[in-house]
Amino acid sequence: INPSFEEELYKYISGIITAKEQKSLAVNGMPDHVHILIGLKPSMRISDLVRDVKNNSTNFINERGWLKSHFSWQEGYGAFSYSQSQFGNVIDYIKNQKEHHRKRTFKEEYLSFLKMFNIPFEEKYLFEFFD
Repeated sequence: INPSFEEELYKYISGIITAKEQKSLAVNGMPDHVHILIGLKPSMRISDLVRDVKNNSTNFINERGWLKSHFSWQEGYGAFSYSQSQFGNVIDYIKNQKEHHRKRTFKEEYLSFLKMFNIPFEEKYLFEFFD
């Protein structure tokens, strides 16, 4: 995700979420990943929302010709649940992505989330990291 279009992309992603009648609380990222905090209604499946965000944002990027090559998200996603009392901290974390990634890579960040949430994993099944 190029800094030249990231703000417009994040607004578009927020609009996709809102159009699906969910609450977009924060969207921000880095060149190789995006963090999104969503107030998700129980009737919405996370997998359906992620699919729609990925499909629509892919088309949005490609239709604008922002990249020389065809853009697509890689397969998979990480989803973590937070209580409402943690929203402020999570929003701050998302807003400060560039600062966080001066200290740790996306892979280090993602593995720390898996460990913090006690999610068992095998590295061979994780994302392709570009750190």
